[in-house]
Amino acid sequence: MRKLLVRAILSLPGRWLVALSGGKPLTIEGRVLDPRLQFISAMGERQPSMATLTPEQARHAAGEGFATLDAPASHDVDIEDIELPVGPANRTLRARRYAPRLPNRLVPTLVYYHMGGCVIGDLETCHSFCSQIALRSGCLVVSVDYRLAPEHKFPAAVEDAVASFRWVRDNAAALGGNPAIVAVGGDSAGGYLSAVICQEMKRLGERPPVLQLLIYPAVDWLSQTASMTSFGNVYPLTTPIMTYFRTLYFNDPDKEALDLRASPGLNNDLSGLPPALVYTAGFDPLVDQGRDYAEALKVAGVPVLYRCYDSLCHAFTAMGGTVPAARAAILEIIADLRRAIG
Repeated sequence: MRKLLVRAILSLPGRWLVALSGGKPLTIEGRVLDPRLQFISAMGERQPSMATLTPEQARHAAGEGFATLDAPASHDVDIEDIELPVGPANRTLRARRYAPRLPNRLVPTLVYYHMGGCVIGDLETCHSFCSQIALRSGCLVVSVDYRLAPEHKFPAAVEDAVASFRWVRDNAAALGGNPAIVAVGGDSAGGYLSAVICQEMKRLGERPPVLQLLIYPAVDWLSQTASMTSFGNVYPLTTPIMTYFRTLYFNDPDKEALDLRASPGLNNDLSGLPPALVYTAGFDPLVDQGRDYAEALKVAGVPVLYRCYDSLCHAFTAMGGTVPAARAAILEIIADLRRAIG
């Protein structure tokens, strides 16, 4: 019932939603927040901040919220839950395979990592988005459910990300993918893990991804850029929530966050990394570091496509069912991916 009510309200004209949210458009640094996101933000401010919740409570709340805002998964791709044998002692990682219906053809493969600060999120978090990527880009998508903190502190998520990319890269053909075209991507924490994978493959001298898809990535856990303040209280990711994630993810944040496996944006040598598609949201504390990382990649000679969606907020890839501007951005990102490797 709540989901139907929220969706009905969000179908109202934008000016009505702005009126219900405080009477005037939310404007920061010349950017105007989408009216539907302004209403969602006003609703979110009435709830306890995630930074006050236990990890279990935060995971439940985030799951309910995204389920309310996201679109249903596409029924026009084949979806299968699988396990990746990537660890010692027969340890496996849960994953989900999204296969476009293109018979007798090995398609490009994208290994995908969900958002959530390495504390929340799971395969459901990006379920709709991954299905749309498979449908509209023609890529096989393998979404990975990596270990989360505080149960598994840094560098557990990185170890899972590197191991799972390596396994999919080496077994792509068995999954229905072209072994010569394996990319990596993710949003927020998933974008961070994707950036680390690319740097680790370079450092280890291994075959890298052909492309990195970074959507509002967190590439510096100690970042103090201007956007961490100016957009630090905008739904759904606030600066206090970033502090909450950092405290849970690391044993010693001030020390461990300087590790390049934690903050790939601190790397002074980005040369030779895979081509990058980098996307940020205007109303996001992470917008500056995503933009800066894209620029640093360009300076290092890496081919980069960068877009900032000024009216959108963090996590918009999970809001395609209720926010038309988010849906448009999702379709543009997938079209860029299709052109890049499809």
